[in-house]
Amino acid sequence: MEVKNYKSRICDIELQEQLEASGAVLIEGAKWCGKTYTARKAAQSALFMQDRDNSKRYKQIAASKPSLLLDGAVPRLIDEWEEAPVLWDAVRFAVDMRGETGQFILTGSAVPREDEGAPDDERRLHTGVGRIAPLRMRPMSLWESEESNGKVSLRSLFDEQPDIAETSDLSIERLAYAICRGGWPASISLSERVALRTARNYVEEVINFDIHRVDGVEKNPLRVRRLLESYARNISTMASNETIMADVRATDQTIAANTFAAYMSALRRIFMVDDVLAWSPALRSRTAIRTSAKRHFVDPSIAAALMRVSPVGLLKDFNTFGFLFEDLCARDLRVYAQANDGEIFHYHDKNGLECDLVVALHDKRWAAVEVKLGMVEEEAAAKNLLALAHDIDLQRMQAPTFLMILTGGQYAYRREDGIYVVPIGCLKP
Repeated sequence: MEVKNYKSRICDIELQEQLEASGAVLIEGAKWCGKTYTARKAAQSALFMQDRDNSKRYKQIAASKPSLLLDGAVPRLIDEWEEAPVLWDAVRFAVDMRGETGQFILTGSAVPREDEGAPDDERRLHTGVGRIAPLRMRPMSLWESEESNGKVSLRSLFDEQPDIAETSDLSIERLAYAICRGGWPASISLSERVALRTARNYVEEVINFDIHRVDGVEKNPLRVRRLLESYARNISTMASNETIMADVRATDQTIAANTFAAYMSALRRIFMVDDVLAWSPALRSRTAIRTSAKRHFVDPSIAAALMRVSPVGLLKDFNTFGFLFEDLCARDLRVYAQANDGEIFHYHDKNGLECDLVVALHDKRWAAVEVKLGMVEEEAAAKNLLALAHDIDLQRMQAPTFLMILTGGQYAYRREDGIYVVPIGCLKP
């Protein structure tokens, strides 16, 4: 289908590969991250479940004969399929019957309960394994928004590129703006003043509508706001649930643990919260590894909006800037790692040794990354990276392919100790 003014996405290639390998592909991710546009570009026909002129009729058809909604040129896009969860099994069955790949693309910005939409709560959604391949999509990275010049490739570093000497075009002022604006595709081409409203609008949409829609359970908007504000204050840290709950209780003493858990579950199901899980490598010593996740949103602009901080404000508060910069780096590295068949984690042990981000590929190669907005702490970051590399048990796992300090600076180079220093404004998949 023709899509005007489409900016290429890193996952375009992954989508095509998944369509060649599977009968259907499920693209999931936060609202406004670009799922529908990306799917439309690859699709030959489409069904938009949130089309207000037809949505009621579509749901009626889905309840009686869902196969009618699947007719059309393939790949056929079923946009926001969770509006009629019965479509999942209909797609699954159609894939089985047709016996061909590339039949459907489903998009969803919320994960429905397994029994949602089932008659009398008797039927649960069947697994899509082998039929419906998952594809996670996130807001635009700096490479996709054309703010990173892409002179340093994550893939080339994993292929053990011997040396780099590049310069980033992204100033500290533009970096602050990119954090506050976020990677929402619709905001990239807007004027700065208007673009900065996008993240605030997204937060308000979540608080007043999306978090209720995901499970049909009404939630207190003020309580949702306070919880999100606490999450933002603890961004890029390993703050426990108890810490965040205690923070919320400073202004909402009645919130219970089960209520907190339900709200957090809903935020994860709409892909707003995107925590970085702990990494558990094989070590030489018996050092205990902390297993707490690091708190992150799917986009740094969410935290900026909740904290009511502007690009100018970040430039006056480098402590907050640093935490939000790490959130940005986590977002981009996630996107770049996924394009290289990998994931990201963080590391922290009981002795205080930590690593902000670990990129682990599925072929067992891995790299350790320390995130530093400026270079004042470069030597401390390098010391951490070398200590972690030394602690790895090389009898049980590979040595790191590379070590990197990811910065908000200008220059990309390789230090004498072999550690790469790379500005986020130079990085690409």
